[in-house]
Amino acid sequence: MSIVAPSPTVGLLLSGGLDSSILAARLLDQGRTVHPMYVCTGVTWEHCELAAVRRFLAAIRNHRLQPLLTFDLKLTDVYPNHWSLTGQDPPSAGTSDDAVYLPARNALLIIKPAVWCQLHGIRELALAALGSNPFPDASPAFFRNLEAVLNVGSAPRLTITRPLAELTKTQVMQLAGDCPLDLTFSCIAPRGGLHCGRCNKCAERRTAFRDAGLADPTQYDGVEGLEPRSQT
Repeated sequence: MSIVAPSPTVGLLLSGGLDSSILAARLLDQGRTVHPMYVCTGVTWEHCELAAVRRFLAAIRNHRLQPLLTFDLKLTDVYPNHWSLTGQDPPSAGTSDDAVYLPARNALLIIKPAVWCQLHGIRELALAALGSNPFPDASPAFFRNLEAVLNVGSAPRLTITRPLAELTKTQVMQLAGDCPLDLTFSCIAPRGGLHCGRCNKCAERRTAFRDAGLADPTQYDGVEGLEPRSQT
């Protein structure tokens, strides 16, 4: 993708997790006007995740932070029997990255926010995807090609940017500063609104805090001494 000067206004795909939340705060610190966006797909952890997004945005409230936009894109008719929608046997702490892959997730999450940006004259949509993401729909070629498809036709040109793509997870965590990371959420099997402490994403979360040398403020569901996930 070509290097472009950042626009003063940016759409941001926000998940409520560590990376996108840190990116939201960083964009505001850079003086950008940020339109946060969340896509409701019907995954079992959506209620907890969306609540976390709202809490985090309230905590970093800023005159350049625009109201949260939510888009409906239910996936029950696309993969109705998938664990992410049924809640049955979610990948546990010991599983690999492949276990949490959601088919075509990035394309599905991007399409509505991208169209909204084009219709409202916003020329940049930012994602918190890291360069270490192993999935094919997180590669530079994927984003480059998707950007090209979105820009076919008469709609205003949109650039998809990944401001964190050159950073490791640890480096991203070290950008957090005074971000209220306790208000973020990254669990695929929440219990009573809490991180379960047993799933793949909870282990990844604990590893992120450990490797960055930060205390983990997360309240897990009664789990003590859970081993963080090994980095490969």
